[in-house]
Amino acid sequence: MAVTIIEERKVVPYSGNMAAAEALRQINPDVVAAYPITPQTEMMHFFADFVANGIVDTEFITVESEHSALSAVVGAAAAGARAMTATAGPGLALMWEILGVASGMRLPAVIALVNRALSSPINIHGDHSDMMGARDQGWIILVSENAEEEYDNLIQAVRIAEDERVRLPVMVGMDGFIISHSIEGVSLLKDEEVREFVGTQSMFYPLLDVERPVTHGAIAMSDSYMEFKRQQREAMMNAYKVIKEIGEEFAALRGKKYEHIEAYKTEDAEYILVVMGSAAGTAKYVVDRMREKGEKVGIIKIRTFRPFPYYDLADAIVASNAKAIGIMDRAETFGGYSGPLFEEVCTALYTRNKFYPVAGLIYGLGGRDCNINHIEEAFDVVKRKAAGGDVPPVTYLNLRV
Repeated sequence: MAVTIIEERKVVPYSGNMAAAEALRQINPDVVAAYPITPQTEMMHFFADFVANGIVDTEFITVESEHSALSAVVGAAAAGARAMTATAGPGLALMWEILGVASGMRLPAVIALVNRALSSPINIHGDHSDMMGARDQGWIILVSENAEEEYDNLIQAVRIAEDERVRLPVMVGMDGFIISHSIEGVSLLKDEEVREFVGTQSMFYPLLDVERPVTHGAIAMSDSYMEFKRQQREAMMNAYKVIKEIGEEFAALRGKKYEHIEAYKTEDAEYILVVMGSAAGTAKYVVDRMREKGEKVGIIKIRTFRPFPYYDLADAIVASNAKAIGIMDRAETFGGYSGPLFEEVCTALYTRNKFYPVAGLIYGLGGRDCNINHIEEAFDVVKRKAAGGDVPPVTYLNLRV
């Protein structure tokens, strides 16, 4: 039995890694596989302390690579265990082969992802290149604005993944160092509240049920492979509804509602930025400051990247007075028109047959700072786009060369 530590709700000074480790402790998974990689390493250090001190019941497996970490999670989940892991950047890239195995086998695993840039050149800091590289591997993807949201998202991720209408793995991203290593106030739930919320997993065709033997990971040739992929697509579409339902249930517990998107002061906004991750907090501050000067600006934060909330996003933009939109990407596509989020936003607008001047904005690669000035620069680009100015397809913010 896991040890109860937090008996009353409290606000603590935690980094994102500490908050994620605390969520894992309260969830008390059956299996956690771990391999160190910056900036995720300390998350598993914190959790390893919980294991060593007998605070959780988790079987903690240390492996020789991230590929093996996710392979161990796949095996554990197939056996019917609640299994989780954590990684960052190149670690997620090394898991790439197994990402498709986990989703294709419909295993409800969870990855706590500390977003990190990909090589080359080597960079240990935070951008979304790793997560965007994995976006089409069949995983549900939630993106956190701050440490508390990472904590809340991980707790919800367990329920989302294990819902019988979904049965797909989930990765929960937070910006490396910017969130993972920065200390901020995090409101923690009581241990018992989290345990009651996540409940126990309902096992579907567990590998170790010798009374009802099953085959996992079998080959599928051209006569059946497409049908499996269609089922995955349907499960991902189901996840769209399930994420919202679980967000509403969590709101009843937390008092804070999580939606697929957060539209911040967009009702009458003429200029809107679409953003994910830690930059959303900075952008909200800039919006407040510009509003005080009479400028009608707003932002839309994307929390659910997969399944992408096309209709929620499009409807929020259509409901505004938008003259132009800026899409902020913390990852490149190299040969695409702009970044990956840009492409999704344009598709969202197409679903409603609405067309606006849109500006692609690349920022924060390799952990480069995104501060108040850079958000203001982004709004300036959007204003120029609305006025018909000469704005390139992609604008790099805070570019030094």
